[in-house]
Amino acid sequence: MSWPLVLALGWLVLANLLAIIPSHDNHWRRAYVLIAIGIPLLGWLTWENGPWIGLIALAAGASILRWPVRYFGRWMRRILGLQKPIEPAE
Repeated sequence: MSWPLVLALGWLVLANLLAIIPSHDNHWRRAYVLIAIGIPLLGWLTWENGPWIGLIALAAGASILRWPVRYFGRWMRRILGLQKPIEPAE
């Protein structure tokens, strides 16, 4: 088993353990740290093991970090003009 694969599995275990621990900011700080570690790790994993393993790891990471992925998708839709901006309630 390659080192990037071992580290990616460790990242998944760490992410699940961090999700169990209560947080005051709804885990956003932990999500930022996991994203900062996960992006280079995903690149290394894809480089060493190929695109299919990289896509599987990307899907696993996105399932754990689903709220940051949702917010990023909404932000991209607003930037690209595919969604109207959210108007404040009156």
